[in-house]
Amino acid sequence: MRTLKTKPAQGLHGELTVPGDKSISHRGIMLGAISEGTTTLTHFLTSADCLSTLAAFQQLGVPIERDGTTVTVHGVGLHGLKPSSEPLDMGNSGTTTRLIMGLLAGQSFKTTLVGDDSLSTRPMRRVSEPLATMGAKMTTTDGHLPVTVTGQKLHAVHYQLKVASAQVKSALILAALQADDPTTLIEKLPTRDHTERMLTAFGGDIQTAADGVTITVAPQPHLTGQSMTVPGDMSSAAFFMTAASLVPGSKITLKDVGLNKTRTGLLEILKTMGGNVSIKSEPTTGEPLGDLTIQSADLKPINIGKDQIPAVIDELPLVALLAAKANGISRITGAEELRVKETDRISAIVTEFKKLGIAIEELPDGFVIDGRQPWHVVDPVLDAHDDHRIGMVLGIAALLVETPLQLKGADSVRISYPEFFDDLDQLL
Repeated sequence: MRTLKTKPAQGLHGELTVPGDKSISHRGIMLGAISEGTTTLTHFLTSADCLSTLAAFQQLGVPIERDGTTVTVHGVGLHGLKPSSEPLDMGNSGTTTRLIMGLLAGQSFKTTLVGDDSLSTRPMRRVSEPLATMGAKMTTTDGHLPVTVTGQKLHAVHYQLKVASAQVKSALILAALQADDPTTLIEKLPTRDHTERMLTAFGGDIQTAADGVTITVAPQPHLTGQSMTVPGDMSSAAFFMTAASLVPGSKITLKDVGLNKTRTGLLEILKTMGGNVSIKSEPTTGEPLGDLTIQSADLKPINIGKDQIPAVIDELPLVALLAAKANGISRITGAEELRVKETDRISAIVTEFKKLGIAIEELPDGFVIDGRQPWHVVDPVLDAHDDHRIGMVLGIAALLVETPLQLKGADSVRISYPEFFDDLDQLL
């Protein structure tokens, strides 16, 4: 149980460099492992999820060293991975699980993947079924972990994705590297494109058509290791962007944040709501980045539908919090994907926000929130539901009340941002 900091008298102030991007850290390990030569990742995210990826590839015979936030991967090539005598433990990481399923699908050995209780409830058929169209052989446990992947020779496909998911897309891209001919994937909606950008940097042949949703991947037996600095994680920065927007008298600067256009959904929503955000972009090759300065502002309500959801899926708990202080009624729909995250995030947000007296109504695929209603704490003991993003959004919500609050499961933040509460303290 953690006692949360409550309403600061002077707002939030200062500069902060948020930890490295989780999506890029995962993919850096994976692409480095199957490349030839050495890959060096600076500002790597040392969260539990990313360390699960690192450990899994060590178990597959890839030499990897870590010195703080610098990771060196000695690539073994696309066909140099070795079978593991024990199951690979994915921990809580859905990204590790789904992407590695695609990579292992074309290898020459059998691997079993296991995970913790939370990960073992998350859907895996969304990956195993499209991979099966390429000739992959994998067995799930009623659509969940444990999953056993028996490597096969894969063939190219022309496949339309059934869910807007960067994880599913990335699994198919990694499988397509090992197919007999180029594979074409068609997304329902554009999703984060880190895999495409990074694969190009490592020497892969991948093209995205002008429509933004048609992707062609050529088989690529030889990738080349790279050195890269991982930009700050926009999904982690989003918590402080929200806090500074809502706590009166705040002004903060977040340094070197990744500004990939597939990840700036919350930034655009904040601007639409009347947020006070300025961006100073930095010249860079590969992933765009820059500094964000955020000041407190009076916010307007917003309506968000399914077309906007993929760009802001991880930040939706924060959108709900912004809406809870906006001067009107906001509606978020098309977000049923939240129900199959680390916890049912729709249910968790509604349950915990109601403890703070927030006027929120649960929908099957989202929420309706009236930000005009004053908050009144009805239960001072909040619960993170073993979900890092719920734990962090409640840590921010506590800054908007004066009643002392307790948080159960605060250590869940280690999944993506172990230093979250320490970094928040720096700004108070």
